[in-house]
Amino acid sequence: MIITKTPFRMSFFGGGTDMESYFKENGGAVLSTTFDKYCYVNVRHLPRFFNYSTELSYSKTERVTEVDDIQHPAIRNAMKMLDMYEIRLTYEADLPARSGLGTSSSFAVGMLNAFYALKGKYANKKKLADEAIYLERVLCNEVGGWQDQIAASYGGFNRINFNADGYEVLPTIISPERKKQLNNNLMMFFTGFTRFSSEVQKANAVGSSEKKAHLKEMYKLVDEAERILTDKNADLDDFGRLLDYTWKLKRQTGAAISTDSIDGLYARGIAAGALGGKLLGAGGGGFLLFYVQPEKQNAVRKAMKDLMYIPFEFENGGTRVIHYTPELYIPKE
Repeated sequence: MIITKTPFRMSFFGGGTDMESYFKENGGAVLSTTFDKYCYVNVRHLPRFFNYSTELSYSKTERVTEVDDIQHPAIRNAMKMLDMYEIRLTYEADLPARSGLGTSSSFAVGMLNAFYALKGKYANKKKLADEAIYLERVLCNEVGGWQDQIAASYGGFNRINFNADGYEVLPTIISPERKKQLNNNLMMFFTGFTRFSSEVQKANAVGSSEKKAHLKEMYKLVDEAERILTDKNADLDDFGRLLDYTWKLKRQTGAAISTDSIDGLYARGIAAGALGGKLLGAGGGGFLLFYVQPEKQNAVRKAMKDLMYIPFEFENGGTRVIHYTPELYIPKE
């Protein structure tokens, strides 16, 4: 039996420039971190006592005898890609799916990690990221960027650069005290709306020259945000003000990014004292993140009292195997 634990991510700056259709031509960069909310994938070989050979438990339960009959596209394609048969897979998570935190990619990374471990093989972070990107973007033909799979695999607070040759992951060097201060100044709330990121991405596909101009501006903000974090003499509150600016830019990159309800919630947070914030993920719903100075946090929580407040801490681990019990598996002839 194998159990993997894979973190979710929050992206601060550069989202949208991680789309292959954009960065191959223009370059891109993302500043993001993983945090202490996780998905867990439990995989073992299914004993041959049943009239089905594979059992899957996620938001629903599937029991099938042929891999091709699996409805979940990521599981079906991953099992075919890695030649997996006769398994029982269960998925559970600390936060809901389709909520803007890269949950589907964290699942893909954690599942691949578990499949390799079940085969008695080690897959490094780059291999897991690359194969999760291939699984979701090519085999499943889902529209979206590359940052989620990379963040879930590597973990930690990183700048991820994208170019025609691929990507590189550069840890952001922040003093522990400054990193803790940033963590303490961030507040996250669940809006209650969930949606498929790929559907939002399709609605907001890169096209107009105006949208590309906004993405180039968002790309430049990654440099400024990184400077604020790494320069101990810089005012950390400028990070919050920059979040407000990037959110206003992002809202102009597609009609599906925000809604009247989300705009109203965001305005309420700013009026209560938040310096800035953004909706996490592709847009359309999920989690609202605010940067709030400590003395204003009670006011913001009161203003957001209709929403669930989610405390969190940054994490550095990325995906890992937390339980490993090897199994003897002899394939059917």
